[in-house]
Amino acid sequence: MKIHIKKGDTVKVIAGDSKGQQGKVLEVVVDKYRALVEGTNMVHKHTKASAKNSKGGIVKKEAPIHISNLMVVDNKGNATRIGRRLSEPKKVGDKARLVRYSKKTGEEIK
Repeated sequence: MKIHIKKGDTVKVIAGDSKGQQGKVLEVVVDKYRALVEGTNMVHKHTKASAKNSKGGIVKKEAPIHISNLMVVDNKGNATRIGRRLSEPKKVGDKARLVRYSKKTGEEIK
């Protein structure tokens, strides 16, 4: 399965408890096809007191979401599918490079 998102992308959750929420991708777990998205899929983690956390208690944190439940948001703020194509060389002598683009608008996604 091809992973269509990468770290730093803005994505929209299209399924699950966090449906409709948007956030920035903090981490992509490639071998499990999951991504950690800022502010979505929040869970309560019970932590034991330790040297780092002297008090312990309940901490709210993000849990990974399967990438099939995420869509990349383009520059205009619309959720879109992603395609790949060769870009036009900017100068003479440059090589064409593979870029991601929005299938809805056709614009390049940075």
